[in-house]
Amino acid sequence: MIGFISSVIAGAAMSVQGVFNTRLNESIGLLESNTFVQGSAFVLSLIAMFAFGNGDIKAVSQVNKLYLTGGILGLVITLSVITGIKNLHPTVATSAILITQLTVSAVIEAFGLFGTEKLPFVWQNWVGIGLMIAGVLTFKAAS
Repeated sequence: MIGFISSVIAGAAMSVQGVFNTRLNESIGLLESNTFVQGSAFVLSLIAMFAFGNGDIKAVSQVNKLYLTGGILGLVITLSVITGIKNLHPTVATSAILITQLTVSAVIEAFGLFGTEKLPFVWQNWVGIGLMIAGVLTFKAAS
């Protein structure tokens, strides 16, 4: 249940953050808004780590170097969410993001990439993705 609640919170926060970041972009610029967003997240992360962290930050040198690119992906995510929402509006952009996330996650699981458990990508997965795409197209046509 904690995983589901955390996922719902993440989805809501991502939707609100995407709109906030887009509005900030309109006022100060794309790279400037990204710098502010990532910078404030970095400062708050440091505070949280020092206050509550129980891991070992020094172990970062022992991690697979590929996994250290998450910060780069954070830049890509923030910039592309801002651009998507600006050009498609929040609902359609978020829908496209979610469909892509589910599809890429399913591919990662289907091939067992990055140490994930290998799970088959069956025809029901394709039907689900197709239904989501149809829903977005229907939603877009109605607006």
